[in-house]
Amino acid sequence: MKKILTLTLAAALAGCATAPQTPAPANDPVTLRVNVFRGASNLPIYMAQEKGYFARRGITLQMLFTPNSTEQRAGLAAGKFELAHAAVDNTVAMIEVAKADAVIVAGGDGGMNEVLVRQDINKPSDMRGRTYVVDAPNTAYALIGRKIFKDAGLKEGQDYKIFPLGGSEARTKGLDTPEGAATLLNPPWNFLAKERGAKSLGRTIDLFGPYQAQGVFVMRPWAAKNGSALERYLAAYIEGCRAAQDPAQRTLALTVLKRDLKLSDKVAEMTYAELMTKGSGLAKDCAFDMQGFRNVLALRAEMEGQWGGKAPDPARFIDMSFYNRALGHARP
Repeated sequence: MKKILTLTLAAALAGCATAPQTPAPANDPVTLRVNVFRGASNLPIYMAQEKGYFARRGITLQMLFTPNSTEQRAGLAAGKFELAHAAVDNTVAMIEVAKADAVIVAGGDGGMNEVLVRQDINKPSDMRGRTYVVDAPNTAYALIGRKIFKDAGLKEGQDYKIFPLGGSEARTKGLDTPEGAATLLNPPWNFLAKERGAKSLGRTIDLFGPYQAQGVFVMRPWAAKNGSALERYLAAYIEGCRAAQDPAQRTLALTVLKRDLKLSDKVAEMTYAELMTKGSGLAKDCAFDMQGFRNVLALRAEMEGQWGGKAPDPARFIDMSFYNRALGHARP
């Protein structure tokens, strides 16, 4: 099985766009609940809704917004929804820590994160004696910040504290008091935080490197029983990703961002620009970034000490077969 998964992943990463056409699954009506953080990474979903891509595949979509990753992981495992979109390190945590049978089935984007701090902080080492505000301390973007501070010579729990406040939307106001001195935020929340007086120490893609951030994950038993519905969902998601990145549909994408995230024209424009930034923003066809995921695993191995400090084979966490088949019948 491991060999099959590895070959499937290699095919997906080597040339998904050239995958052979496969028959589309039957469009039997289905309602799918998808759990997300409120933010710009949802633009492919919003565009797929706007363009009717889910509806034409018989999918009624219910979007549910999570306040934090802890509730999202628990909710997916408990069957409160069928799909989740978030940093895929959450899937790794579900599998390795919670022993839940989850699996990553698609990529999305590179995170678009910035290290944001109070005005009196000029470099990571200035965090000595301060507090780093995170979603959850042991997953995803929080680990990137911990790595940056570690490389600056700071010891967690000794030189600085960590405070779990929740998702990006909540952390936008996380720097309003001296206790909250740094956080990681992505669009549009990074721009809104800077409007409130925060400043940036840089983008994580520059400070840390490539990172497979937003992706799609589900419970493996559900995927095995509902492969047709999952493929249809992913086909619509891929088409929404294409629409989001289509220069001819830029005006519509901006309209959707302003409406669904309640953004000003200026912030919507900046958010769209970040979404279009190669390596950090949306991946082509919302594909999975293998090198970015290897960095995810290496970071978890280093910062959490899992697997004896050595990252495992990525194939154990992913199944791109549904994505590959969806890519085969997604419309250009």
